[in-house]
Amino acid sequence: MFKLILKNFIILLLLTATTGCSSSHTKTDSLMSELHKTIQDRELYLSQKENRLNELRHALYSASDDNTRFLALGDLLDEFRPYNTDSAFAYCRLRENLAMKTGNPEFITNARLNTANVLGSIGMYKEALEIVDSIPYSTIPEYLRPYYYYIKRTVASYLIDFSVRNEEKDKYMETFGAYQDSLLSLCQPNTLSYIIDMSDKHIRNGEYHKSVEILENYLANNKYSTHDRAIVANSLALAYQKLGNTEKQKENLLISSIADLQASVREYVSLRQLAVLLFKEGDIDNAHKFLSIAMEDAKKCNARMRILEINDIFPIVNSAFVREIQLQRQRQQTLTVIISVLVIFLLIAVMWIWKQMKKTSKAHQQTIAANNQLKKLNAELEDFNIRLTEANHAIAENSKIKQEYITQYMDQCSLYIEKIDAYRKSLNKLTAAGKIDELKKTLKSTDLMDEELKAFYRNFDSTFLKLFPNFVDDFNKLLKPDCQIVLKKAGQLNTELRIFALIRLGITDSEKIAQFLRYSVITIYNYRVKTRNKAAGNRKELEERVMAIGGLPL
Repeated sequence: MFKLILKNFIILLLLTATTGCSSSHTKTDSLMSELHKTIQDRELYLSQKENRLNELRHALYSASDDNTRFLALGDLLDEFRPYNTDSAFAYCRLRENLAMKTGNPEFITNARLNTANVLGSIGMYKEALEIVDSIPYSTIPEYLRPYYYYIKRTVASYLIDFSVRNEEKDKYMETFGAYQDSLLSLCQPNTLSYIIDMSDKHIRNGEYHKSVEILENYLANNKYSTHDRAIVANSLALAYQKLGNTEKQKENLLISSIADLQASVREYVSLRQLAVLLFKEGDIDNAHKFLSIAMEDAKKCNARMRILEINDIFPIVNSAFVREIQLQRQRQQTLTVIISVLVIFLLIAVMWIWKQMKKTSKAHQQTIAANNQLKKLNAELEDFNIRLTEANHAIAENSKIKQEYITQYMDQCSLYIEKIDAYRKSLNKLTAAGKIDELKKTLKSTDLMDEELKAFYRNFDSTFLKLFPNFVDDFNKLLKPDCQIVLKKAGQLNTELRIFALIRLGITDSEKIAQFLRYSVITIYNYRVKTRNKAAGNRKELEERVMAIGGLPL
Protein backbone atom coordinates (compact mmCIF):
# COMPACT_ATOMS: atom_id res chain seq x y z
CA MET A 1 0.00 0.00 0.00
CA PHE A 2 2.84 2.35 0.89
CA LYS A 3 4.60 1.58 -2.40
CA LEU A 4 1.43 2.42 -4.32
CA ILE A 5 1.05 5.76 -2.53
CA LEU A 6 4.74 6.57 -3.13
CA LYS A 7 4.38 5.68 -6.82
CA ASN A 8 1.33 7.96 -7.24
CA PHE A 9 3.15 10.77 -5.43
CA ILE A 10 6.16 10.51 -7.76
CA ILE A 11 3.87 10.55 -10.81
CA LEU A 12 2.17 13.70 -9.49
CA LEU A 13 5.55 15.40 -9.02
CA LEU A 14 6.59 14.48 -12.55
CA LEU A 15 3.36 15.85 -14.00
CA THR A 16 3.86 19.11 -12.07
CA ALA A 17 7.48 19.38 -13.22
CA THR A 18 6.58 18.89 -16.85
CA THR A 19 3.88 21.59 -16.87
CA GLY A 20 6.47 24.29 -17.52
CA CYS A 21 7.75 22.39 -20.54
CA SER A 22 4.36 22.00 -22.20
CA SER A 23 4.98 24.61 -24.87
CA SER A 24 8.29 22.99 -25.83
CA HIS A 25 6.66 19.57 -25.95
CA THR A 26 3.93 21.02 -28.11
CA LYS A 27 6.55 22.23 -30.60
CA THR A 28 8.39 18.91 -30.70
CA ASP A 29 5.07 17.07 -31.08
CA SER A 30 4.22 19.33 -34.01
CA LEU A 31 7.66 18.73 -35.57
CA MET A 32 7.29 14.98 -35.03
CA SER A 33 3.97 15.07 -36.92
CA GLU A 34 5.65 17.07 -39.70
CA LEU A 35 8.47 14.51 -39.88
CA HIS A 36 5.99 11.63 -40.28
CA LYS A 37 4.19 13.64 -42.98
CA THR A 38 7.53 14.27 -44.74
CA ILE A 39 8.28 10.53 -44.64
CA GLN A 40 4.89 9.85 -46.23
CA ASP A 41 5.72 12.37 -48.98
CA ARG A 42 9.25 11.01 -49.64
CA GLU A 43 8.33 9.86 -53.13
CA LEU A 44 7.29 13.41 -54.02
CA TYR A 45 10.63 14.84 -52.81
CA LEU A 46 12.56 12.08 -54.59
CA SER A 47 10.65 12.88 -57.77
CA GLN A 48 11.66 16.55 -57.42
CA LYS A 49 15.26 15.42 -56.91
CA GLU A 50 15.19 13.26 -60.05
CA ASN A 51 13.75 16.19 -62.03
CA ARG A 52 16.64 18.35 -60.82
CA LEU A 53 19.15 15.66 -61.84
CA ASN A 54 17.55 15.34 -65.26
CA GLU A 55 17.86 19.10 -65.74
CA LEU A 56 21.56 18.93 -64.86
CA ARG A 57 22.10 15.95 -67.21
CA HIS A 58 20.41 17.94 -69.98
CA ALA A 59 22.72 20.88 -69.24
CA LEU A 60 25.70 18.50 -69.53
CA TYR A 61 24.56 16.97 -72.82
CA SER A 62 23.77 20.35 -74.33
CA ALA A 63 27.10 21.93 -73.28
CA SER A 64 28.78 23.58 -76.25
CA ASP A 65 32.42 23.48 -75.03
CA ASP A 66 34.67 21.70 -72.53
CA ASN A 67 34.61 24.54 -70.00
CA THR A 68 30.80 24.50 -69.84
CA ARG A 69 30.86 20.69 -69.75
CA PHE A 70 33.33 20.74 -66.84
CA LEU A 71 31.10 23.07 -64.82
CA ALA A 72 28.03 20.94 -65.62
CA LEU A 73 29.83 17.83 -64.36
CA GLY A 74 30.63 19.73 -61.16
CA ASP A 75 26.96 20.56 -60.63
CA LEU A 76 26.00 16.90 -61.15
CA LEU A 77 28.75 15.80 -58.78
CA ASP A 78 27.55 18.19 -56.04
CA GLU A 79 23.99 16.96 -56.46
CA PHE A 80 24.92 13.26 -56.44
CA ARG A 81 27.53 13.19 -53.65
CA PRO A 82 25.03 13.15 -50.72
CA TYR A 83 22.52 11.16 -52.83
CA ASN A 84 24.42 8.35 -54.57
CA THR A 85 28.17 8.09 -54.12
CA ASP A 86 28.53 5.50 -56.92
CA SER A 87 27.08 7.96 -59.43
CA ALA A 88 29.08 10.77 -57.85
CA PHE A 89 32.29 8.73 -58.28
CA ALA A 90 31.41 8.03 -61.92
CA TYR A 91 30.99 11.75 -62.57
CA CYS A 92 34.30 12.37 -60.75
CA ARG A 93 36.01 10.08 -63.25
CA LEU A 94 34.34 11.84 -66.17
CA ARG A 95 35.34 15.21 -64.77
CA GLU A 96 38.92 14.11 -64.20
CA ASN A 97 39.19 12.69 -67.75
CA LEU A 98 37.76 15.91 -69.18
CA ALA A 99 40.22 17.97 -67.10
CA MET A 100 43.11 15.88 -68.43
CA LYS A 101 41.80 16.36 -71.96
CA THR A 102 41.72 20.15 -71.58
CA GLY A 103 45.13 20.21 -69.91
CA ASN A 104 43.90 22.99 -67.60
CA PRO A 105 45.88 22.58 -64.31
CA GLU A 106 43.12 24.21 -62.25
CA PHE A 107 40.55 21.81 -63.72
CA ILE A 108 42.85 18.86 -63.01
CA THR A 109 43.40 19.90 -59.37
CA ASN A 110 39.68 20.54 -58.86
CA ALA A 111 38.72 17.17 -60.37
CA ARG A 112 41.28 15.25 -58.26
CA LEU A 113 40.01 16.96 -55.10
CA ASN A 114 36.47 15.94 -56.13
CA THR A 115 37.60 12.32 -56.39
CA ALA A 116 39.31 12.47 -52.98
CA ASN A 117 36.16 13.96 -51.43
CA VAL A 118 33.93 11.16 -52.79
CA LEU A 119 36.44 8.45 -51.81
CA GLY A 120 36.33 9.80 -48.26
CA SER A 121 32.53 9.56 -48.29
CA ILE A 122 32.61 5.87 -49.23
CA GLY A 123 35.23 5.00 -46.60
CA MET A 124 38.37 4.85 -48.76
CA TYR A 125 40.32 7.17 -46.45
CA LYS A 126 43.81 6.00 -47.39
CA GLU A 127 43.14 6.53 -51.11
CA ALA A 128 41.54 9.92 -50.43
CA LEU A 129 44.54 11.14 -48.44
CA GLU A 130 46.98 9.81 -51.06
CA ILE A 131 45.27 11.92 -53.76
CA VAL A 132 45.20 15.06 -51.59
CA ASP A 133 48.80 14.66 -50.40
CA SER A 134 49.99 14.10 -53.97
CA ILE A 135 48.89 17.62 -54.94
CA PRO A 136 51.58 20.23 -54.12
CA TYR A 137 49.96 22.92 -52.00
CA SER A 138 51.69 25.69 -53.94
CA THR A 139 49.98 24.55 -57.15
CA ILE A 140 46.49 24.75 -55.67
CA PRO A 141 44.56 27.87 -56.73
CA GLU A 142 43.58 30.11 -53.84
CA TYR A 143 39.85 29.51 -54.29
CA LEU A 144 40.39 25.71 -54.01
CA ARG A 145 42.49 25.80 -50.84
CA PRO A 146 39.48 25.81 -48.45
CA TYR A 147 38.22 22.74 -50.35
CA TYR A 148 41.66 21.12 -49.92
CA TYR A 149 41.61 21.60 -46.12
CA TYR A 150 37.92 20.67 -45.93
CA ILE A 151 38.72 17.22 -47.40
CA LYS A 152 41.70 16.65 -45.09
CA ARG A 153 39.70 17.83 -42.07
CA THR A 154 36.74 15.58 -43.00
CA VAL A 155 38.88 12.47 -43.52
CA ALA A 156 40.62 13.18 -40.19
CA SER A 157 37.22 13.30 -38.46
CA TYR A 158 36.33 9.90 -39.97
CA LEU A 159 39.64 8.46 -38.77
CA ILE A 160 38.95 9.73 -35.24
CA ASP A 161 35.67 7.79 -35.21
CA PHE A 162 37.36 4.62 -36.53
CA SER A 163 40.35 4.73 -34.19
CA VAL A 164 40.38 2.10 -31.47
CA ARG A 165 43.38 3.15 -29.38
CA ASN A 166 43.40 6.46 -27.51
CA GLU A 167 46.84 7.27 -28.92
CA GLU A 168 45.46 7.12 -32.45
CA LYS A 169 42.41 9.19 -31.49
CA ASP A 170 44.60 11.89 -29.94
CA LYS A 171 46.85 11.90 -33.00
CA TYR A 172 43.98 12.33 -35.43
CA MET A 173 42.28 14.83 -33.15
CA GLU A 174 45.40 17.00 -33.25
CA THR A 175 45.55 16.64 -37.04
CA PHE A 176 41.88 17.46 -37.29
CA GLY A 177 42.32 20.63 -35.21
CA ALA A 178 45.22 21.82 -37.36
CA TYR A 179 43.29 21.30 -40.61
CA GLN A 180 40.23 22.95 -39.13
CA ASP A 181 42.23 26.03 -38.10
CA SER A 182 43.69 26.24 -41.61
CA LEU A 183 40.22 25.94 -43.11
CA LEU A 184 38.85 28.66 -40.81
CA SER A 185 41.70 31.00 -41.74
CA LEU A 186 40.79 30.68 -45.42
CA CYS A 187 36.96 30.88 -45.18
CA GLN A 188 34.98 34.10 -45.15
CA PRO A 189 33.42 34.65 -41.68
CA ASN A 190 29.85 34.83 -43.01
CA THR A 191 29.98 31.56 -44.99
CA LEU A 192 28.24 28.38 -43.90
CA SER A 193 31.52 26.43 -43.89
CA TYR A 194 33.09 28.96 -41.51
CA ILE A 195 30.06 28.97 -39.18
CA ILE A 196 29.88 25.16 -38.97
CA ASP A 197 33.59 24.71 -38.28
CA MET A 198 33.70 27.60 -35.80
CA SER A 199 30.71 26.11 -34.01
CA ASP A 200 32.48 22.76 -33.87
CA LYS A 201 35.61 24.41 -32.51
CA HIS A 202 33.62 26.17 -29.76
CA ILE A 203 32.09 22.82 -28.81
CA ARG A 204 35.50 21.13 -28.67
CA ASN A 205 36.68 24.00 -26.43
CA GLY A 206 33.63 23.60 -24.15
CA GLU A 207 32.16 26.96 -25.28
CA TYR A 208 28.70 25.58 -25.96
CA HIS A 209 26.79 28.85 -25.54
CA LYS A 210 29.06 30.53 -28.12
CA SER A 211 28.30 27.70 -30.54
CA VAL A 212 24.55 28.20 -30.11
CA GLU A 213 24.94 31.97 -30.49
CA ILE A 214 26.80 31.95 -33.83
CA LEU A 215 24.51 29.30 -35.30
CA GLU A 216 21.33 31.14 -34.28
CA ASN A 217 22.77 34.42 -35.61
CA TYR A 218 23.54 32.75 -38.94
CA LEU A 219 19.96 31.45 -39.25
CA ALA A 220 18.55 34.88 -38.36
CA ASN A 221 20.70 36.93 -40.74
CA ASN A 222 21.36 34.79 -43.83
CA LYS A 223 19.55 33.08 -46.66
CA TYR A 224 20.11 29.35 -46.85
CA SER A 225 18.90 26.27 -48.71
CA THR A 226 16.92 23.39 -47.22
CA HIS A 227 20.09 21.27 -47.08
CA ASP A 228 21.99 24.09 -45.37
CA ARG A 229 19.17 24.33 -42.80
CA ALA A 230 19.62 20.64 -42.06
CA ILE A 231 23.37 21.09 -41.49
CA VAL A 232 22.95 24.10 -39.15
CA ALA A 233 20.14 22.42 -37.19
CA ASN A 234 22.30 19.32 -36.67
CA SER A 235 25.14 21.46 -35.30
CA LEU A 236 22.65 23.22 -33.00
CA ALA A 237 21.40 19.85 -31.76
CA LEU A 238 24.98 18.89 -30.81
CA ALA A 239 25.51 22.20 -28.98
CA TYR A 240 22.26 21.82 -27.03
CA GLN A 241 23.18 18.22 -26.22
CA LYS A 242 26.43 19.45 -24.68
CA LEU A 243 24.42 22.04 -22.70
CA GLY A 244 22.18 19.24 -21.40
CA ASN A 245 19.06 20.67 -23.07
CA THR A 246 17.54 17.45 -24.42
CA GLU A 247 14.30 19.08 -25.56
CA LYS A 248 16.09 21.66 -27.77
CA GLN A 249 18.40 18.89 -29.00
CA LYS A 250 15.40 16.83 -30.09
CA GLU A 251 13.70 19.89 -31.63
CA ASN A 252 16.75 20.64 -33.82
CA LEU A 253 17.25 16.99 -34.75
CA LEU A 254 13.62 16.94 -35.92
CA ILE A 255 14.15 20.13 -37.96
CA SER A 256 17.36 18.75 -39.46
CA SER A 257 15.76 15.36 -40.29
CA ILE A 258 12.79 17.04 -41.99
CA ALA A 259 15.11 19.25 -44.05
CA ASP A 260 17.32 16.28 -45.03
CA LEU A 261 14.34 14.28 -46.30
CA GLN A 262 12.83 17.28 -48.09
CA ALA A 263 16.19 17.95 -49.79
CA SER A 264 16.31 14.24 -50.76
CA VAL A 265 19.84 13.69 -49.48
CA ARG A 266 20.69 10.15 -48.40
CA GLU A 267 23.92 10.75 -46.53
CA TYR A 268 22.78 12.32 -43.28
CA VAL A 269 23.20 11.84 -39.53
CA SER A 270 20.26 13.65 -37.90
CA LEU A 271 17.62 10.95 -38.41
CA ARG A 272 19.95 8.33 -36.92
CA GLN A 273 20.80 10.59 -33.98
CA LEU A 274 17.10 11.31 -33.46
CA ALA A 275 16.36 7.58 -33.46
CA VAL A 276 19.03 6.98 -30.80
CA LEU A 277 17.61 9.77 -28.64
CA LEU A 278 14.06 8.42 -29.00
CA PHE A 279 15.29 4.91 -28.15
CA LYS A 280 16.80 6.22 -24.92
CA GLU A 281 13.44 7.86 -24.13
CA GLY A 282 11.64 4.55 -24.68
CA ASP A 283 10.00 5.41 -28.04
CA ILE A 284 11.07 2.13 -29.63
CA ASP A 285 8.58 2.18 -32.53
CA ASN A 286 9.74 5.54 -33.92
CA ALA A 287 13.39 4.73 -33.18
CA HIS A 288 13.15 1.50 -35.19
CA LYS A 289 11.24 3.19 -38.02
CA PHE A 290 13.72 6.09 -38.35
CA LEU A 291 16.78 3.83 -38.15
CA SER A 292 15.32 1.59 -40.87
CA ILE A 293 14.82 4.62 -43.13
CA ALA A 294 18.33 5.91 -42.37
CA MET A 295 19.84 2.48 -43.12
CA GLU A 296 17.87 2.20 -46.37
CA ASP A 297 19.08 5.64 -47.51
CA ALA A 298 22.68 5.00 -46.43
CA LYS A 299 22.75 1.77 -48.45
CA LYS A 300 21.26 3.45 -51.52
CA CYS A 301 23.84 6.22 -51.19
CA ASN A 302 26.62 3.68 -50.42
CA ALA A 303 27.72 5.93 -47.56
CA ARG A 304 29.97 3.45 -45.73
CA MET A 305 30.53 5.67 -42.69
CA ARG A 306 26.79 6.15 -42.16
CA ILE A 307 26.14 2.41 -42.58
CA LEU A 308 28.72 1.58 -39.93
CA GLU A 309 27.30 4.21 -37.57
CA ILE A 310 23.79 2.77 -37.94
CA ASN A 311 25.06 -0.80 -37.55
CA ASP A 312 26.43 0.11 -34.12
CA ILE A 313 22.96 0.86 -32.74
CA PHE A 314 20.53 -0.89 -35.08
CA PRO A 315 20.90 -4.43 -33.63
CA ILE A 316 20.14 -3.08 -30.15
CA VAL A 317 17.08 -1.15 -31.31
CA ASN A 318 15.94 -4.01 -33.52
CA SER A 319 16.22 -6.47 -30.61
CA ALA A 320 14.16 -4.17 -28.41
CA PHE A 321 11.64 -3.76 -31.22
CA VAL A 322 11.41 -7.54 -31.68
CA ARG A 323 10.98 -7.97 -27.92
CA GLU A 324 8.19 -5.41 -27.92
CA ILE A 325 6.46 -7.21 -30.80
CA GLN A 326 6.84 -10.51 -28.93
CA LEU A 327 5.36 -8.94 -25.80
CA GLN A 328 2.46 -7.63 -27.86
CA ARG A 329 1.96 -11.11 -29.32
CA GLN A 330 2.07 -12.63 -25.84
CA ARG A 331 -0.51 -10.11 -24.68
CA GLN A 332 -2.66 -10.94 -27.69
CA GLN A 333 -2.33 -14.65 -26.98
CA THR A 334 -3.25 -14.09 -23.34
CA LEU A 335 -6.23 -12.00 -24.39
CA THR A 336 -7.21 -14.67 -26.90
CA VAL A 337 -7.19 -17.33 -24.15
CA ILE A 338 -9.19 -15.08 -21.81
CA ILE A 339 -11.70 -14.29 -24.55
CA SER A 340 -11.98 -17.99 -25.44
CA VAL A 341 -12.72 -18.89 -21.81
CA LEU A 342 -15.28 -16.08 -21.62
CA VAL A 343 -16.89 -17.31 -24.85
CA ILE A 344 -17.20 -20.82 -23.38
CA PHE A 345 -18.79 -19.44 -20.21
CA LEU A 346 -21.06 -17.31 -22.38
CA LEU A 347 -22.15 -20.34 -24.40
CA ILE A 348 -22.89 -22.24 -21.20
CA ALA A 349 -24.87 -19.27 -19.90
CA VAL A 350 -26.79 -19.01 -23.18
CA MET A 351 -27.67 -22.70 -23.03
CA TRP A 352 -28.86 -22.35 -19.44
CA ILE A 353 -30.90 -19.26 -20.28
CA TRP A 354 -32.39 -21.01 -23.32
CA LYS A 355 -33.53 -23.91 -21.12
CA GLN A 356 -34.96 -21.50 -18.56
CA MET A 357 -36.77 -19.59 -21.31
CA LYS A 358 -38.17 -22.85 -22.65
CA LYS A 359 -39.51 -23.74 -19.20
CA THR A 360 -41.17 -20.36 -18.74
CA SER A 361 -42.41 -19.90 -22.31
CA LYS A 362 -45.95 -20.99 -21.43
CA ALA A 363 -46.17 -18.43 -18.65
CA HIS A 364 -44.86 -15.79 -21.03
CA GLN A 365 -47.51 -16.65 -23.60
CA GLN A 366 -50.22 -16.17 -21.00
CA THR A 367 -48.91 -12.79 -20.01
CA ILE A 368 -48.44 -11.56 -23.59
CA ALA A 369 -52.12 -10.88 -24.08
CA ALA A 370 -52.33 -9.08 -20.75
CA ASN A 371 -49.22 -7.05 -21.57
CA ASN A 372 -50.62 -6.09 -24.98
CA GLN A 373 -53.87 -5.00 -23.39
CA LEU A 374 -51.96 -3.05 -20.77
CA LYS A 375 -49.81 -1.40 -23.46
CA LYS A 376 -52.94 -0.41 -25.34
CA LEU A 377 -54.45 1.12 -22.20
CA ASN A 378 -51.15 2.85 -21.40
CA ALA A 379 -51.00 4.26 -24.92
CA GLU A 380 -54.54 5.58 -24.62
CA LEU A 381 -53.77 7.05 -21.21
CA GLU A 382 -50.56 8.62 -22.53
CA ASP A 383 -52.45 10.09 -25.50
CA PHE A 384 -55.08 11.46 -23.12
CA ASN A 385 -52.37 12.96 -20.89
CA ILE A 386 -50.70 14.57 -23.90
CA ARG A 387 -53.96 16.12 -25.04
CA LEU A 388 -54.69 17.24 -21.50
CA THR A 389 -51.23 18.77 -21.18
CA GLU A 390 -51.63 20.54 -24.51
CA ALA A 391 -54.99 21.85 -23.42
CA ASN A 392 -53.54 23.07 -20.14
CA HIS A 393 -50.65 24.57 -22.04
CA ALA A 394 -53.01 26.38 -24.41
CA ILE A 395 -55.15 27.59 -21.52
CA ALA A 396 -52.12 28.84 -19.62
CA GLU A 397 -50.71 30.48 -22.73
CA ASN A 398 -54.02 32.14 -23.65
CA SER A 399 -54.49 33.30 -20.06
CA LYS A 400 -51.06 34.86 -20.05
CA ILE A 401 -51.60 36.56 -23.39
CA LYS A 402 -55.08 37.76 -22.42
CA GLN A 403 -53.81 39.13 -19.13
CA GLU A 404 -51.03 41.04 -20.86
CA TYR A 405 -53.32 42.37 -23.56
CA ILE A 406 -56.15 43.29 -21.20
CA THR A 407 -53.77 45.34 -19.10
CA GLN A 408 -52.19 46.91 -22.16
CA TYR A 409 -55.44 47.75 -23.91
CA MET A 410 -57.13 49.07 -20.79
CA ASP A 411 -54.32 51.60 -20.67
CA GLN A 412 -54.70 52.16 -24.43
CA CYS A 413 -58.47 52.67 -24.23
CA SER A 414 -58.07 55.11 -21.36
CA LEU A 415 -55.51 57.01 -23.43
CA TYR A 416 -57.82 57.07 -26.50
CA ILE A 417 -60.74 58.35 -24.39
CA GLU A 418 -58.57 61.22 -23.19
CA LYS A 419 -57.43 61.91 -26.77
CA ILE A 420 -61.03 61.85 -28.09
CA ASP A 421 -62.12 64.22 -25.29
CA ALA A 422 -59.24 66.53 -26.12
CA TYR A 423 -60.21 66.36 -29.80
CA ARG A 424 -63.87 67.12 -28.92
CA LYS A 425 -62.79 70.13 -26.86
CA SER A 426 -60.67 71.46 -29.68
CA LEU A 427 -63.63 71.17 -32.07
CA ASN A 428 -65.91 72.96 -29.57
CA LYS A 429 -63.43 75.77 -29.33
CA LEU A 430 -63.42 76.14 -33.12
CA THR A 431 -67.22 76.09 -33.17
CA ALA A 432 -67.49 78.62 -30.38
CA ALA A 433 -65.05 80.86 -32.11
CA GLY A 434 -67.03 80.62 -35.35
CA LYS A 435 -64.08 79.20 -37.23
CA ILE A 436 -66.20 77.06 -39.50
CA ASP A 437 -63.66 76.78 -42.30
CA GLU A 438 -60.96 75.68 -39.93
CA LEU A 439 -63.41 73.26 -38.36
CA LYS A 440 -64.20 71.72 -41.77
CA LYS A 441 -60.50 71.51 -42.58
CA THR A 442 -59.83 69.75 -39.32
CA LEU A 443 -62.67 67.30 -39.87
CA LYS A 444 -61.47 66.50 -43.41
CA SER A 445 -57.81 65.98 -42.37
CA THR A 446 -56.58 62.37 -41.78
CA ASP A 447 -53.35 63.46 -40.08
CA LEU A 448 -54.69 62.63 -36.64
CA MET A 449 -55.90 59.26 -37.86
CA ASP A 450 -52.54 58.49 -39.48
CA GLU A 451 -50.58 59.46 -36.37
CA GLU A 452 -52.87 57.42 -34.17
CA LEU A 453 -52.50 54.40 -36.45
CA LYS A 454 -48.72 54.72 -36.36
CA ALA A 455 -48.82 54.99 -32.58
CA PHE A 456 -51.23 52.06 -32.45
CA TYR A 457 -48.92 49.85 -34.55
CA ARG A 458 -45.88 50.90 -32.53
CA ASN A 459 -47.75 50.03 -29.38
CA PHE A 460 -48.84 46.70 -30.89
CA ASP A 461 -45.29 45.86 -31.96
CA SER A 462 -43.90 46.75 -28.54
CA THR A 463 -46.55 44.76 -26.68
CA PHE A 464 -46.23 41.73 -28.96
CA LEU A 465 -42.43 41.65 -28.72
CA LYS A 466 -42.66 41.84 -24.94
CA LEU A 467 -44.88 38.74 -25.02
CA PHE A 468 -42.73 37.01 -27.65
CA PRO A 469 -39.22 38.54 -27.41
CA ASN A 470 -37.66 35.92 -29.71
CA PHE A 471 -40.45 35.98 -32.31
CA VAL A 472 -38.38 37.52 -35.13
CA ASP A 473 -35.44 35.08 -34.67
CA ASP A 474 -37.77 32.07 -34.31
CA PHE A 475 -39.78 33.16 -37.36
CA ASN A 476 -36.57 33.49 -39.45
CA LYS A 477 -35.65 29.93 -38.50
CA LEU A 478 -38.79 28.79 -40.32
CA LEU A 479 -37.65 30.53 -43.54
CA LYS A 480 -35.01 29.66 -46.11
CA PRO A 481 -31.53 31.15 -45.41
CA ASP A 482 -31.78 33.58 -48.33
CA CYS A 483 -35.26 34.79 -47.27
CA GLN A 484 -34.44 36.00 -43.76
CA ILE A 485 -36.27 39.15 -42.56
CA VAL A 486 -34.13 41.93 -41.10
CA LEU A 487 -35.93 44.70 -39.17
CA LYS A 488 -35.19 48.17 -40.43
CA LYS A 489 -35.70 49.49 -36.92
CA ALA A 490 -35.30 47.55 -33.69
CA GLY A 491 -38.60 46.83 -31.95
CA GLN A 492 -40.72 47.71 -35.02
CA LEU A 493 -42.28 44.93 -37.10
CA ASN A 494 -42.86 45.17 -40.83
CA THR A 495 -46.20 44.31 -42.45
CA GLU A 496 -45.21 40.67 -43.13
CA LEU A 497 -44.25 40.11 -39.50
CA ARG A 498 -47.40 41.88 -38.21
CA ILE A 499 -49.58 39.51 -40.26
CA PHE A 500 -47.91 36.47 -38.73
CA ALA A 501 -47.89 38.10 -35.29
CA LEU A 502 -51.69 38.31 -35.52
CA ILE A 503 -51.79 34.67 -36.68
CA ARG A 504 -49.68 33.76 -33.62
CA LEU A 505 -52.32 35.52 -31.46
CA GLY A 506 -55.00 33.35 -33.05
CA ILE A 507 -56.35 35.84 -35.61
CA THR A 508 -56.16 33.73 -38.77
CA ASP A 509 -59.01 35.21 -40.82
CA SER A 510 -57.60 37.33 -43.66
CA GLU A 511 -60.55 39.76 -43.49
CA LYS A 512 -59.97 40.50 -39.81
CA ILE A 513 -56.24 40.87 -40.40
CA ALA A 514 -56.97 43.25 -43.31
CA GLN A 515 -59.23 45.37 -41.09
CA PHE A 516 -56.60 45.46 -38.37
CA LEU A 517 -53.77 46.51 -40.68
CA ARG A 518 -55.89 48.73 -43.03
CA TYR A 519 -55.11 46.62 -46.12
CA SER A 520 -57.31 44.90 -48.65
CA VAL A 521 -58.09 41.20 -48.16
CA ILE A 522 -56.31 40.41 -51.46
CA THR A 523 -53.15 42.14 -50.23
CA ILE A 524 -53.18 40.14 -46.99
CA TYR A 525 -53.76 36.92 -48.93
CA ASN A 526 -50.84 37.68 -51.26
CA TYR A 527 -48.57 38.39 -48.28
CA ARG A 528 -49.48 35.04 -46.69
CA VAL A 529 -48.89 33.09 -49.93
CA LYS A 530 -45.60 34.88 -50.60
CA THR A 531 -44.32 34.12 -47.08
CA ARG A 532 -45.41 30.47 -47.25
CA ASN A 533 -43.31 30.12 -50.41
CA LYS A 534 -40.26 31.22 -48.38
CA ALA A 535 -40.73 28.40 -45.83
CA ALA A 536 -37.70 26.22 -45.17
CA GLY A 537 -39.82 23.10 -44.72
CA ASN A 538 -43.33 22.16 -45.79
CA ARG A 539 -44.94 25.49 -46.69
CA LYS A 540 -48.40 24.21 -45.78
CA GLU A 541 -47.23 23.76 -42.19
CA LEU A 542 -45.70 27.25 -41.83
CA GLU A 543 -48.64 28.87 -40.04
CA GLU A 544 -49.01 25.89 -37.69
CA ARG A 545 -45.33 26.18 -36.79
CA VAL A 546 -45.76 29.94 -36.26
CA MET A 547 -48.52 29.15 -33.75
CA ALA A 548 -45.98 27.14 -31.74
CA ILE A 549 -43.50 30.03 -31.41
CA GLY A 550 -42.96 31.12 -27.82
CA GLY A 551 -45.22 28.41 -26.40
CA LEU A 552 -45.01 27.70 -22.66
CA PRO A 553 -43.05 24.56 -21.71
CA LEU A 554 -45.08 21.42 -21.03
